[in-house]
Amino acid sequence: MTKSPFRYFKTSPEIIQLAVMLYVRFPLSLRNVEDLLHERGIDICHETVRHWADRFGTYFTHKIRKRRSERMRQSPQWQWHLDEVFVKIRGQTHYLWRAVDHEGEVLETFVTKTRDKASALKFLKKAMKRYGNPHVVVTDRCPSYRAAMKVIGNEGRQETGRHFNNRAENSHLLFRRRERAMSRFRRMRSLQKFVSVHSSVYNHFNFERHINTRIRFKQKRDAALREWRALLVA
Repeated sequence: MTKSPFRYFKTSPEIIQLAVMLYVRFPLSLRNVEDLLHERGIDICHETVRHWADRFGTYFTHKIRKRRSERMRQSPQWQWHLDEVFVKIRGQTHYLWRAVDHEGEVLETFVTKTRDKASALKFLKKAMKRYGNPHVVVTDRCPSYRAAMKVIGNEGRQETGRHFNNRAENSHLLFRRRERAMSRFRRMRSLQKFVSVHSSVYNHFNFERHINTRIRFKQKRDAALREWRALLVA
């Protein structure tokens, strides 16, 4: 019998799961989550929310990825959108690489200190190891991508052009909101851990409002919430 990861906590797993979802899914600060839980009669400190998110964020992420892995393997990975965004950590510039598929789901996130060929190659190998080799790779005109793809052997699959990579550019907006709410990040490791958790939770609650009717959207939202609550017993 597998031991429960919540066995040393007096608070119920349902409350812990709710706090983690509020903090990761929405652009809220730790104190915002503390106030929202207080309105529901749950008296905790904002540092408790930080501890729960840090300890159980990866736990729920693993559950989500395990449930979605079979469906992702069955769906054809015919087009990826790759892009990187600048992130300041203690005054130093870092780069957050992101791979997004043709449906807008975040496939992989990777944080590096450089933006050269070695970093792009490491990012591509990490994404391809999990999801395979796509038929088309859409990027900007950063020369690191082309140099890395020459090594991999899929240079002919790269496409660049103005507005071609808007899907990846738009995926950065949610991260920027979270970055402002968290007053930026202090360490590279904490950034990598958070974006990995955030991307999985975003994928789980991505309802594609722009292509669904109101009825269909509500059905998908209810189904995602039921699946999220079922993670505790999975």
